[in-house]
Amino acid sequence: MSETVIDTAPSAAVPAPSLLSSRRLPRWTPPAIAVAAIAIGCGVGAGAGLSSHIQWGLIALLLFVAGSYAVTAAVEGRRQAKDRVATSLVWAAFVLAVLPLYSLVETTIKRGAGVIDGTFLTHSMNNVLTIQPGGGVYHAIIGTVEQVGLAGVIATPIGIFTAVYLVEYGKGRLASAVTFFVDVMTGIPSIVSGLFILSLWFILIGHAPASGFPGALALAILMTPIVVRSTEEMLKLVPNELREASLALGVPKWRTITKVVVPTAIGGITTGVMLALARIAGESAPIALLVFGSNVINTNPFNGPQASLPYYIYQQYVNGNDASQARAWGAALVLIAFVMILNLVARLIARWKAPKHSGR
Repeated sequence: MSETVIDTAPSAAVPAPSLLSSRRLPRWTPPAIAVAAIAIGCGVGAGAGLSSHIQWGLIALLLFVAGSYAVTAAVEGRRQAKDRVATSLVWAAFVLAVLPLYSLVETTIKRGAGVIDGTFLTHSMNNVLTIQPGGGVYHAIIGTVEQVGLAGVIATPIGIFTAVYLVEYGKGRLASAVTFFVDVMTGIPSIVSGLFILSLWFILIGHAPASGFPGALALAILMTPIVVRSTEEMLKLVPNELREASLALGVPKWRTITKVVVPTAIGGITTGVMLALARIAGESAPIALLVFGSNVINTNPFNGPQASLPYYIYQQYVNGNDASQARAWGAALVLIAFVMILNLVARLIARWKAPKHSGR
């Protein structure tokens, strides 16, 4: 019997191809290009005497896109370089969208944080001279909370019921007409809603008493189409299988909507409502027409002029002196914090009301 001789001698080691010879850039290349672009951008900005850090960032961004294309084209080819440039432009668009927000928040904090203290948050402008430091924003906070809250109470059920009708029942000309008017209302300027409520007030009672309630009605007009649109999109995302399964068990359609469809979409609906509240919280034109503003605390939105944060900011800033403008920046920071709180509440409610899935 012949024996097979197996050569067990070690074969010559084949060198592994380098990353560059395989025409693939290492993973650390984009971060390295970004660091180099930032360093060069800062150097160019400082050398050119540019005082804004945003300008430095834009220079670094352009250098990053150009550097990514040049390096990728030299190693991986022009086709892959174009792909990397497209990806870089997407990230650049994201950065450009974030920069104004960052600049806004940074400027507001820098100019308004020094004014905010216990006195500023718990006192009004009653008996305070505009040219002197002091006073506070407490009366404006109360007015904004009450006016936005009333607008939410009015607009939320109307918007949700309209969206449920459009998604679950709406067919034919009526649904088309409702959709058309919702689209039109989405683009209505805030001053127009204020003028509408003002004219309606004159038609009904012959005069327009200044109070927070008509201002809340104008804000509700602005809020309703946002709630309708956001709720409509959330209801459309609910799988039809859930509706069909409920109807197959003999559950009536109205109960399917209230027990299956709406609870499934409640997270998105709540987020849309909170975003709509945040949207109307910064409106000042209807407040100027219908509420007029006030320097004293008024906790009754149905009687007498009432302050609000947006109109308070406008009043203080147009005074033109340093003390008033400092109060305006402080009130702007309070308004931003108010909007952030609304968004955090939306997140918490959405997580709390989200459907619970039991797993084994």
